[in-house]
Amino acid sequence: MKPDSNTIKKRYDLLAPYFDGLEAVMEGLFLKKWRQRLWSQTLGEHILEVGVGTGKNFAYYPPDARMTAIDFSKKMLEQAAQKRERKRVPVDLHLMDVESLDFANNSFDTVVGSFVFCSVPSPCKGLRELYRVCKPGGQVLLLEHVLSSKPFAARLMNWLNPLVVGLLGANINRQTVKTVQACGFSSVHIDAMSSDVIKLIRARK
Repeated sequence: MKPDSNTIKKRYDLLAPYFDGLEAVMEGLFLKKWRQRLWSQTLGEHILEVGVGTGKNFAYYPPDARMTAIDFSKKMLEQAAQKRERKRVPVDLHLMDVESLDFANNSFDTVVGSFVFCSVPSPCKGLRELYRVCKPGGQVLLLEHVLSSKPFAARLMNWLNPLVVGLLGANINRQTVKTVQACGFSSVHIDAMSSDVIKLIRARK
């Protein structure tokens, strides 16, 4: 049985104090450059980050935008709030589930998520929420890891997925590009720098 939101929340609540440390090596080796590229493509005055986690993206926020960020894990959000105070980041933080956003339709110029939809139980539902709160002509930017297109790697990822889901609540075999394409956006573009398993997706409403 697939874990529901409450089960995944509990896992992230437990991991929250150690999360930055657990991912420090990956962050330094290659995730930092991806985050820089992701945030360099944001546009508009009001930007929403979904799945803010511990605030890893704070350093890349555009200085001239009004920032709002959400997460469904209370403990992760507490880590982000502490980082916000230490680094004096002007962002409004909210405890909220991406599958049920408490924002009006057409609220944001850009919606951003990094490595979020691997952990969303119903990704279509979450993506439709991003579409709903994005302004007409606005964009949704997603940095996601996806199932490999290479047969052997894909088989390995599918084999390992139950273990990873059991430990972290994160799926490593999602086909997020196809899911985004099925959610009503007027266009979906994959950044040319994307790799086989890391995709930078820009979807226009």
